[in-house]
Amino acid sequence: MSNIKDGVSFQNLHPCLFLERSARVYTEKPAVIYGTKIYTYKDLQHRVDLLAGAFVRKGITPGDRIAYMLPNIPELLEGHYGPMRIGAVLVAINTRLSAREVSYILRHSGARAIVFDSEYSKLVEEAIGTDSNIHTKIEVTDVFASIKSDALEYETFLETGKDVDLPPIDRSELDTVAIDYTSGTTGEPKGVEYSGRGTYLNALGQVIDAGLRPESKYLWTLPMFHCNGWCYTWAVTAAGGAHICLRKVDAEDVFSLVAEQGVTHMCAAPSVLSILENSPMAVPEAMQGVNIFTGGAPPSPRILRAMDLMGADLHHLYGLTETYGPSTIAAVQPDWKTLSLEKNAIKKSRQGVPTTTLHTGVRVVADDMTDVPENGEVVGEVVIRGNTVMKGYFTDPESTEEAFRNGWFHTGDMAVVHPDGYIELKDRKKDVIISGGENISSVEVELVLMEHHAILEACVIGIPDDLWGEVPKAFLSLRRGKLATEQQLIDFCRERLAHFKVPKAIVFGSLPKTATGKIQKFALRDQEWAGYDRKIAGGNRKQTKYKNSS
Repeated sequence: MSNIKDGVSFQNLHPCLFLERSARVYTEKPAVIYGTKIYTYKDLQHRVDLLAGAFVRKGITPGDRIAYMLPNIPELLEGHYGPMRIGAVLVAINTRLSAREVSYILRHSGARAIVFDSEYSKLVEEAIGTDSNIHTKIEVTDVFASIKSDALEYETFLETGKDVDLPPIDRSELDTVAIDYTSGTTGEPKGVEYSGRGTYLNALGQVIDAGLRPESKYLWTLPMFHCNGWCYTWAVTAAGGAHICLRKVDAEDVFSLVAEQGVTHMCAAPSVLSILENSPMAVPEAMQGVNIFTGGAPPSPRILRAMDLMGADLHHLYGLTETYGPSTIAAVQPDWKTLSLEKNAIKKSRQGVPTTTLHTGVRVVADDMTDVPENGEVVGEVVIRGNTVMKGYFTDPESTEEAFRNGWFHTGDMAVVHPDGYIELKDRKKDVIISGGENISSVEVELVLMEHHAILEACVIGIPDDLWGEVPKAFLSLRRGKLATEQQLIDFCRERLAHFKVPKAIVFGSLPKTATGKIQKFALRDQEWAGYDRKIAGGNRKQTKYKNSS
């Protein structure tokens, strides 16, 4: 015990330790590539130290929150180390939020400083307003001209960090290092607290599960603000790999960078994969040797086939903001290689098994917290616990207690467990469609629709129905140059699904999405259920029509 107490056998875990090691071991190796800019690991550590020192000169102290509103450019990567280096807390903000939403996050987090890109200058000024704790504003001028304001220019700000004597990293690994805000689909967004220990361990989990190596080149097609880039902001550094920054996801840029830079890894939502698949550059071997990790929604077999034909190796992850991103992975078994492409796609589309660092902390349970049988049929809720579950919701003990009831984090996701132990999500609790007493998985219907050659994206929700309570309705976007009618698609589904699962109506058009590419079912559902109540009775939703008196 004394050895642990005096530090001989114990060191607090912090992702900054990854940068310290890589800067020492891979000193002159490229750490960051962005257009013509190349920073070695020595450069990156130097810039991070300058950033930390500059914050110290501005009076930032341990525990203070620093907001960031930047695209996937090197300055946001530096923000994943500079604040933490001095014990401050990173609050990386979704760049697609409105000024009202950004204002809420700034005030709720109590941020004292903000680093933002010139593209968002006007929005940030509006969000800060006159009632804010923000006392330091730092503006990054990347491709947009600087907006005249009272903000400090980023590179000039860095120079003020010279000659600051930074103390050793001596913070508890359980202290908060980042606060990530949820999408706020059921009210105001919640601030999810990440610890040094959780970020360190989840990053190592990604290193192992993704097979990251010093020669790895990771392309930033996933927003760094989203679960801190699923912790790849730290994982790539831990492996000594290269971060290839990409300000905006554009199919032509992605394919070009894959070819020019020899990209080995990238993460992306299924919607991004659809964009790539629909590009004229999506030719055989265009993604040869690239390991792609996707999550947010089960990838359709069609997408899995498309990535395979392009030479990419697609892996399916599952997780939430509350779990630092990935919690499970559809770990590929050796015998899957002998399966047909169709059967292999079905295996890979499942959410799988716990990631390396989460170990056994994932269960699928009934209401009484007993495990559902591993028969691929009985549906239960996914619950998680372990080192990579959030500390809690910032300044919201009630929501934290509710989420952590029975000693597990309740995800709200419904799944089955197959005989091989792999879990498969069926739906969010709120997305299950109950029609005439029958449960319909919206995900199942969506995957069938995605098999049609004309469909680019699909979203299925339940809508009010006088007889059945609710019935499925599909919202679809079409692939470029492809056409399909409502009746053709209904017939297509009837050939593949029980008739009660077939959409009763279909709408074509663009789909509302979050900044990370997730389709916003709640927006479509709110639209369809305006003036109705969805009643909950006896633990099952009873979809009887209740027209509001107003």
